Amino acid sequence: MSAAANALPRLLHGADPRGGAPLAAHLAHHGISSLFAVEPAWLVAEVERAGLHGRGGAAFPTATKLAVVGHRRRRAVVVGNGSEGEPASAKDAVLMAQAPHLVLDGLQLAAAAANAGEAILCVKDSLGEAQAALGRALRERDATGRDALPVRVVVVPDGYVTGEESALTHLLNGGRAVPTTTPPRPFERGVDGRPTLIQNVETLAHVALIARHGADWYRGLGTAAEPGTALVTLCGAVAKPGVREIALGTPLAALVQHGGGDLSRARGVLIGGYFGSWLDPRAAASATLDVASLRPLGASLGCGVVAVLPDDACPVAETARLVRWLAGESAGQCGPCVFGLAAIAEQLERLADPRAARRGKRDGGDPLARVRRWCGEIAGRGACRHPDGAVRLVASALRTFEADFEDHLRHGPCRGCALPPVLPLPDEPGALEAAA
Repeated sequence: MSAAANALPRLLHGADPRGGAPLAAHLAHHGISSLFAVEPAWLVAEVERAGLHGRGGAAFPTATKLAVVGHRRRRAVVVGNGSEGEPASAKDAVLMAQAPHLVLDGLQLAAAAANAGEAILCVKDSLGEAQAALGRALRERDATGRDALPVRVVVVPDGYVTGEESALTHLLNGGRAVPTTTPPRPFERGVDGRPTLIQNVETLAHVALIARHGADWYRGLGTAAEPGTALVTLCGAVAKPGVREIALGTPLAALVQHGGGDLSRARGVLIGGYFGSWLDPRAAASATLDVASLRPLGASLGCGVVAVLPDDACPVAETARLVRWLAGESAGQCGPCVFGLAAIAEQLERLADPRAARRGKRDGGDPLARVRRWCGEIAGRGACRHPDGAVRLVASALRTFEADFEDHLRHGPCRGCALPPVLPLPDEPGALEAAA
């Protein structure tokens, strides 16, 4: 099959929102090819030439992970990570529910490239539609004998940290789904002590497209430094929230406008989810969605979330909500996370909540000074990266909305503090639907 290199969508080409494209429709859209006859060495080289980086948030070079695991002596395990824990993101859920065969193609290809003897697909517990679509797709593939390896689907408990790769490894080994930063890492000794490749499901779908069409085709969209496309969840103050497939390098303003939003009427934009960074409207209006543009602004696309805050909302209140929720998602393994994040959330709530502000006046403390100091003390000291991500969000808010925080400190909560919340959290009715 020939496919136009500069055409969108790619990943969602032929996707079926009614329950996932059947195998015949998938092959009609993406082509019947000797997909699984490709040489593993060729595939790794082609993925490297394509410049594919992981789409789970860390953006690690995919070819490097394939090669490192594939060169270990023991047969590897490959894990497709569909345990999307970011409340504002729906991209992996949409991809698995609407294009399950593309994900499964990528999983099989990655298994071959990594010399894996076992393939596992992890899906978050609350993603019922994705689980059903993947189940139907696997039954179709089993009936045709299409796959070299059987795929085991594992349902992962909901939680912000449960999808981190070391947390998945602990879960698959019979333990709790909690992350760590201590060696060995999964690629060294993961599931059952074997080298384990863990890749986000969107990354696997890109591998399936590269195997079909090649690196040159893949580079037909995106930038020279960051080729290809990415799935992005647009939410917040836009008329048409949802998942979009964009070419990397797309202007942020164009994405927001396509979703029926207007950056000139925004208070700020959160990029990269709840471990991400706030941008003020002026910076957002000039930014493009790629590393070269976002890094100087202290931001990254991360898990692919773009959340627009309306101009009447309060960034102090929204940040306080997110940090309180992140504190509750702690794995409970260390003081910086258990006590530090809760303490920061309390001080932010004093700035944003009238009742908390009245209580705070009696202790004579400066909540803003405490937040600034504690963010510096917590960074880099956790048992996992959860506290680092939370304080990154807070630090970006303090930088982007400095005048708002100072105003709250001097004069108390603003009108926006009393408005309904904007950014989705899973314990709020309708929040997940707003991101989907």
